[in-house]
Amino acid sequence: MRQTQRGTTGTGGLASAVLAGHPEVADKASLRRTNLGVMLRQLRENGAQSRTHLATASGLPKATVSVLVAELIQRGLVREGELDRAGAVGRPHRMVELNGRWICGVGAEVGPDHITVLALDLRGTVVHQDRRALDVPALTPQAALREVADLVADCLSAVAERGLHTIGITLITQGSIDSATGTVTVATNFGWRDVRAVHELRARLGRHAPPVLLENDAESGALAEYLAAPGPDTRELVYVTGGIGAGGAGISGGRLLRGSEIGHMKLDRLDRPCGCGRTGCWEVAVGLQALLDAAADPDDPVHDRSVDLAERLGALLDRADAGEPRTLAALAAVAEDLALGLSVLVDVLNPPRIVLGGYFAVFDRYLVGPAQEFLDRRRISPGSQQVVVTASALGLSNAARGGAHLALEGIFQDPSDVPVRPEPVEDGVRTA
Repeated sequence: MRQTQRGTTGTGGLASAVLAGHPEVADKASLRRTNLGVMLRQLRENGAQSRTHLATASGLPKATVSVLVAELIQRGLVREGELDRAGAVGRPHRMVELNGRWICGVGAEVGPDHITVLALDLRGTVVHQDRRALDVPALTPQAALREVADLVADCLSAVAERGLHTIGITLITQGSIDSATGTVTVATNFGWRDVRAVHELRARLGRHAPPVLLENDAESGALAEYLAAPGPDTRELVYVTGGIGAGGAGISGGRLLRGSEIGHMKLDRLDRPCGCGRTGCWEVAVGLQALLDAAADPDDPVHDRSVDLAERLGALLDRADAGEPRTLAALAAVAEDLALGLSVLVDVLNPPRIVLGGYFAVFDRYLVGPAQEFLDRRRISPGSQQVVVTASALGLSNAARGGAHLALEGIFQDPSDVPVRPEPVEDGVRTA
């Protein structure tokens, strides 16, 4: 995949920092702050490990690693786990794993027809989740963000009651954003332009609320996919999400490729008008609205944005599984146009894997197979690399989950910001 990181969907975006890979281990002058972060990220990305393995992976002396791990334990971010007896000769090693179940980050996603709020603890466990149907384009930005603030406030109260401390919130929206100023520059499917979204949300949450960040939904979703299955096989992927529009982001060498307005590639064969003001955009053909319009009459409940999105998609899926001809024909048309757009992305980015999210993942059995077959037919030679198409297993909360990870990222970059706790944190905090 290409290595450039050209961007129109964000300015100084947050997700890039998460995927930037491990910095070189610091020299002794800046040892502590940098290397505490190296230890914590190693445990996040590779799971429980012995101190010996951490020393090998980081290049640090085992004695130094032991000191760093002891400090992380004091801060409640790491704990000792089971003995590692697998294949060991001699004395088994005590494993070290992430703890941090008293801290959480919150992701709050605004979609055209819903808002989703999700909280994760440091281990990536979901500790709170809520979604509300909302016709965002029918509201002013201020009114929509007031609804978001209400749902976030409920989340903050719920996790506080369980003894968790929220260290940050990431607001996730579609369209072009400026994360440095917290502004949604343009979100055509919302009708938003130059909305100071972070300022609005902070004002409604109050001055004692945690810090609020801003990120794009596709890039947040790509981050969630990357962190859901860490390892070498996930360091190269393209994530494509289907909502009212279509968006995407790529990861190459563990780094985020930003700034791809893939929903506005000119691929609609019927050259229909798009909300961006142009015609023929890919999202006009493969976005959720295209599926709904083709599958159901305007007065059908699946068009009702006051009904939860999961319920509406479930109704359509039931019709498809029952063999309803109109729904199947609509899905077949989307599958054909989806495969065409994915083939363009493959030609440009050459990823080993494409992950489909949003509503595409809900209808995976009707979309993944046709896309895979189309891409296989277009392989230049039988010996060339096969691009594997898969569906996200993270559900409709994918982008919010990525936002929660972003809210926690400050700890993974500098764990020394977390104060030493008076006693170890064990299983006292209930998790969902």
